[in-house]
Amino acid sequence: MTDQSIKKILIIKLRGIGDVVLSTVVLDNLLNFFPEAKIDYLTDKPSAAWLKGLSQVNSVLTYPKSGIINKLGLIAEIRKRKYDIVFDFYSNPSTAQITFLSGAKYRIGFPYRGRKYAYNLYGPQERGKYHAAELHLEVLKSVGIPADDNPRLHFYFGKEDERFAEEFLERNNLNGKIFAGISPTGGWQSKRCPPEKLAELAKALNKKYDIPLLILWGPSEYEDAIRIKETVGDDAYLAPPTTIEQMAALMSRCAFIVANDSGPMHISTAIDTPALSLHGPTNPLHQGPFGDRHEYLILNDLDCIMCNLLECPKNQECFRDIPENLFLTKIDILLNKNSIRI
Repeated sequence: MTDQSIKKILIIKLRGIGDVVLSTVVLDNLLNFFPEAKIDYLTDKPSAAWLKGLSQVNSVLTYPKSGIINKLGLIAEIRKRKYDIVFDFYSNPSTAQITFLSGAKYRIGFPYRGRKYAYNLYGPQERGKYHAAELHLEVLKSVGIPADDNPRLHFYFGKEDERFAEEFLERNNLNGKIFAGISPTGGWQSKRCPPEKLAELAKALNKKYDIPLLILWGPSEYEDAIRIKETVGDDAYLAPPTTIEQMAALMSRCAFIVANDSGPMHISTAIDTPALSLHGPTNPLHQGPFGDRHEYLILNDLDCIMCNLLECPKNQECFRDIPENLFLTKIDILLNKNSIRI
């Protein structure tokens, strides 16, 4: 693609916060190639606020969850904005239709059956070869836009979020201390390490390194977070209820994070907090932490590993069978590669 008249770009990326974080890998590349362009996003409501804070993003449209009138209104707004390029990184039937009706000169998406009509340029057919972040870069390459050698993800939290984190750490005498984050979050039931197992691993981490642990949680994980805290004891601190931006501000103060394949794990990679991710049903080469600073743990010898099932029929052996010594070895590797001294 050599059309330097490009001034308006729309990126479409729906689903979870982690999925949207992974799509931000294209932002610097697009602005390097089209320095005069403004980039807008179409996404789901949970990601709208933090995307608006990114300096690379001009404005954010929110995808309506229901109602044909709302969807038609969205399409009308997109047509009114006269985008030169639409990147549909989601490429489901609905976003394909929106892209087709956008009026954009260049309409880029994945060539899935029943959706190819919507696009006049295509990303790679084979998605399984790439990490989810790299797949977005492959879309750029497929249409002639070069990718940086050192791509990075982006996430935004503001001064108020930093102040929130600072005040919490002050109240709990954690300011100036080295501590780790533990996140029991996972979008699917099967992606969540059982809380009793995660509590066991957290206790082993605390015992070996003698550092405090900050338990980060969302609305559906409060009981899991309490269980981890009670297992670890006085060296575990329960984060208060937070927005996703406040959680990110707390994570930015952690020496490292232990997390499932989840939004918080991907956020940690975007804000340069080292992460150890625990994987069972998902492939860490595709959905693991992005970048060399991070580590993942997976039991490759299980015959059901990386099953991609939303619910586990086998009592989550992929997590329950994690040996404590393997977990601690991975922590050692993470600390060494990031020169973290405890």
